[in-house]
Amino acid sequence: EVQLVESGGGLVQAGGSLRLACAASGFTFDDYAIGWFRQAPGKEREAVSCISSSDGTTSDANPVKGRFTISSDNAKNTVFLQMNTLNSEDTAVYYCAAARSHGISCNWFRSRDYGYWGPGTQVPVSS
Repeated sequence: EVQLVESGGGLVQAGGSLRLACAASGFTFDDYAIGWFRQAPGKEREAVSCISSSDGTTSDANPVKGRFTISSDNAKNTVFLQMNTLNSEDTAVYYCAAARSHGISCNWFRSRDYGYWGPGTQVPVSS
């Protein structure tokens, strides 16, 4: 059974940092796209970052470029999202998701292309 579980969320002050982790089980990271998404209260879910497990290619959404970094430890089937210089607009529930990539770079994937999702972890940023 494929499972994704996020961890590392929690209350953080503006300007602070958090490191989220997405632990996957039931499949290996070979040829998968792993994405981080977030949904703020009253807003639609949006893409944050993604990584292609086959070659390590990454892509970041404009609002987080230069502040967030996605990385993976394929041996541990875990993807990380390092979030720095957080602000109130980063307040959201953060989800990780996975999809077979078939060699396609993750930046071509949209939310609807991901078949596996974690339950999410909350990241409230206090100003």
